[in-house]
Amino acid sequence: MSELTIIQNNPYPHGVYGPHEHVPLRVDRTTLAKRRWRGVAEDGKEFGFDLGEPINHGAHFFAVGDHYYVIEQTQENVLEIPVASVEEAARVAWNLGNLHFGVEVLAGAVRVADDPAVLQFLEREGVAFKRVSCVFVPLSTGARHHHEQGHPHHG
Repeated sequence: MSELTIIQNNPYPHGVYGPHEHVPLRVDRTTLAKRRWRGVAEDGKEFGFDLGEPINHGAHFFAVGDHYYVIEQTQENVLEIPVASVEEAARVAWNLGNLHFGVEVLAGAVRVADDPAVLQFLEREGVAFKRVSCVFVPLSTGARHHHEQGHPHHG
């Protein structure tokens, strides 16, 4: 085991860093949503994260010598819904948001976590979809939803 390096901020912006070697630290989306967690990079270097804000896929978070350490979010199974227009994407995203699921909006598709509640909704409504495995980066997540007094829910 290597010495644990604590990361408390993200000092390196996204970008290309020339001929430097990138060392990935692979982590799932749920862990990335946290501010405090531990991970081990591909070269065995251990990191502890104690962040003010969660770190994102593709972020460079540490450098030593000519090695830049980068976050690589792991792929997961998602449901991909083809959409023909911006209006259709907005309608699909709104419906899924009402179920408290985060969505990723792409040109021609909306992605959402492969969850039984979403699957039931899509099948009930006759919405076409396919399962894909990819890095899923939703605009927001249902887990971060905070209820306020007077915030109505309609079913």
